Amino acid sequence: MNAFNRLMTGAALGLALAVTSGPMGSAETPANMLVIANRIDDITTLDPAESFEFAGSDVSRNVYQKLVNFDPMDLDAGYQPEVAESWTVSDDGKTITFTIRDGLTFHSGNPVTAADVEFSLRRAVILNKTPSFILTQFGFTADNVEQTIVADGNTVTITTDQPYATSFVLNCLTATIGGIVDMKTVMANEADGDMGNTWLKTNSAGSGAYKLVSWKPNESVTLQSNPDFYLGAPAMERVIVRHVQESASQRLLLERGDIDMARNLNPEDIAGARGADGVVITDELRGRLMYVSMNQKHPELSKPEVRQALKYLIDYEGMQNSFLNGQYVIHQNFLPRTFLGAVDENPFSLNVEKAKELLAAAGVESMELEVGVREAQERIEIAQTLQNTFAQAGITLNITVGTAKQILARYRARELDVYLGAWGPDYPDPHTNAGTFAYNPDNSDAAQATGLLAWRNSWDTGGLTEKTAAAVVENDRDKRSQMYAEIQATFRETAPFAVMFQKIEQTAQRDNVANVNLGGATTAVSYWPITK
Repeated sequence: MNAFNRLMTGAALGLALAVTSGPMGSAETPANMLVIANRIDDITTLDPAESFEFAGSDVSRNVYQKLVNFDPMDLDAGYQPEVAESWTVSDDGKTITFTIRDGLTFHSGNPVTAADVEFSLRRAVILNKTPSFILTQFGFTADNVEQTIVADGNTVTITTDQPYATSFVLNCLTATIGGIVDMKTVMANEADGDMGNTWLKTNSAGSGAYKLVSWKPNESVTLQSNPDFYLGAPAMERVIVRHVQESASQRLLLERGDIDMARNLNPEDIAGARGADGVVITDELRGRLMYVSMNQKHPELSKPEVRQALKYLIDYEGMQNSFLNGQYVIHQNFLPRTFLGAVDENPFSLNVEKAKELLAAAGVESMELEVGVREAQERIEIAQTLQNTFAQAGITLNITVGTAKQILARYRARELDVYLGAWGPDYPDPHTNAGTFAYNPDNSDAAQATGLLAWRNSWDTGGLTEKTAAAVVENDRDKRSQMYAEIQATFRETAPFAVMFQKIEQTAQRDNVANVNLGGATTAVSYWPITK
C-alpha cells in the first residue's frame, strides 16, 4: 500500500467523502471549513499550563485568550490588550495591575473574571510543568502565588521578585502558558488533586475563537468556531488539521482540492506545486531554529575540542542549497533574525581537516554516537548528511528515528548522546531563547529543569547563566542588545549546541484562502481572520 493509499484510510477517508465536487471534477472543501495538512505528532497535551510543542501552540493560540496577545494582522505592533483592557505599573516597577475586560465569556457560557485569571496563572505555577519556567523566572512559586498573583474585584495584580522591563513581563504572558482557563469547568473535572490537568490534556476550557472538538493523536485536531468570540464569529466555522507525514501526500491532497493548505512541503514539492492550477505559495520567516546538541554527560562530547570539531563537520551550505533550499537559511546564533540582539555571525563551515585536528588534540581517534531524530523528512535528511560528514572524521553516528513524543522524552531525560531538533521562541523577547540555550542555574539531575535546553544538555553554561540574568533586567535597549550579542559570541564558540538554520516556512494553499498569518517569528498561527 503506497503512502497516499494509507493516508486515505480511516479518518482521512471521512475527509475525502466530506468534500464536494468542484470545477472540472476536482474536489473542494466546504466554504465555511478550513482543512490543513500538517505534522502534528509532536502534540503531547493541550493543557496550556503544560503544552510546549509547535503544533500544540497552534491549537492553544486559537482556543485560549491571554491577558495580552498579538493582532495577527499587525504583528509588528507587539502585544495588545486582550483579556486585560489596560494595566498600570507601580513606581518600583515590580507590580503590574491589570483591569479585566467586561463582557468576555468562556465556551461554557461562564463569564471571564479576574478570579479565572488568578486561578490560571497560579495553576500554571503550582502544576510546575515543562513551560512553568516562563512564569517562575519572575519569582513565582507554589508557596508564594497567593501573595504574588492576586485578584481583587475586576483587577489582577502580579508582583515580581525584582523590577523587570515591563515589555519582558508582558511578552512572557503572550506565551501558551498564559492562556486563561475557565476555573469552574476545569475544577469540575479535577481528579486526584491535578487541578484538571488530565482532563485538559484532551479537552478545552477557553474563551478564544475556537473550541476543541477532538484531538486524535497522530491523526487530527478538530476545532469548532465560537460564535460569541469578542472580535466576531470566525468565517471558518470548523478547522480540521490532519496529520499527514509525507510531503508528496500533502501536495497531492492540495492539488486535488481535498485540503486548503499544506504546511510541510519539501522544496521539490513546493517547486512542483507552484505550477498547479489554483495553488499559491507564500514564504514567511519564522522564529524556529534547527540545531544539534551534544550531551555533556558523554565523556568525549564534554571536551571543548570535540564540541568545536562537530561544528566543523556540518555541511551547512550543502544542505541549505539542496534539500532545504528555500525553507531554511544558515543561522548559527540562538536569537532568530528580527529579535532584539540578533546577530548574523556564522563562523562555521564544513572543514573536515580542521575537525580532525581538533579531535586529535582532544585525544579522540574514533567515536560512536546515537542521535535522536523526530520522524520528519527534512530532519532525517539532515541526520543522514551529518552521518556522512561525521564519518569522514572517524565518528560513527547511529540514527534513532521516532515520534516527536518519543524522542523528546529521551532528550528531556538527558539520555541521548546527540539530539537533532528545532526550537521556537515562546514570546517575542530575546530572553525567550537566551533563557533556555544559555541559562541553567542548577545543572543537577534533581533540578528537572526540562524547559531549559542547557539543562537537557547537562551544560552548566560556563558563566553565561549570570550574563543572561543580567541582560534580562537591563532597561537600556541598546545596551541590552549588545549584551545579547556578546553572550551569543561566547555561546557560538563554547556551547555544546550547533545552531544551524532558521526556518522560512513555505506554505502552499488554495488561491481562495485569504488572510493567512502563521505568526512570523513571534507567535503561532491564527485561524480566526482566515476567509475563503
